[in-house]
Amino acid sequence: MIKVLIADDHDIFREGLKKIIEDTPDIKVTGEASDGFEAIKLIRKNIYDVIILDISMPGKSGLEVISQIKTIDKKIPVLVLSMYSEDQYALRILKIGASGYLTKECACNDIICAIRKIAGGRKYISMNIAEKLADDVLEDFHSYLHEKLSNREFQVLQMIASGKTISEIADELSLSVKTISTNRTRILDKMHLHNNAQIISYALKQGLVL
Repeated sequence: MIKVLIADDHDIFREGLKKIIEDTPDIKVTGEASDGFEAIKLIRKNIYDVIILDISMPGKSGLEVISQIKTIDKKIPVLVLSMYSEDQYALRILKIGASGYLTKECACNDIICAIRKIAGGRKYISMNIAEKLADDVLEDFHSYLHEKLSNREFQVLQMIASGKTISEIADELSLSVKTISTNRTRILDKMHLHNNAQIISYALKQGLVL
């Protein structure tokens, strides 16, 4: 049985959500809170498998409650149900520790699916948020200095890092020494390095050596 705490300051919403959950045999609402302070008090006293939380409540905001929940028990999954659109809050909410985010306009089936999923230790996000998270990952990926390099420059960097000379690289790639030297110069400029020793050091730290 998945034990759920609903924290929302709207009585009508809590009652409606309870009715949705009552029709599901494997999920039960075992706690209710009308503000953040009450939610934290109940979480300290009782065991819940999922916390369903509104981010706009009197007393403590949902953001504060999530942060405090994580200091009590990092493993407690939190599903945020909010009137705010995903674009406004979802990424921030997920980054501070929530396991899922849904708007209050979502379908009943989505809520049940989300509860089961995060109770099982997984995340629940929409396709829209998944795409935004992927964009964030790519942004972090491109923050590495070597991601500024072209494919050829990256190849030359790896070969320099493996100890090969400019002439050896030129022979292996069937290119002129001048072309390889130009690639090396571009590598140094783009990565703000000064010599081969720094190229080698960087490649070793990033695990780029062939």
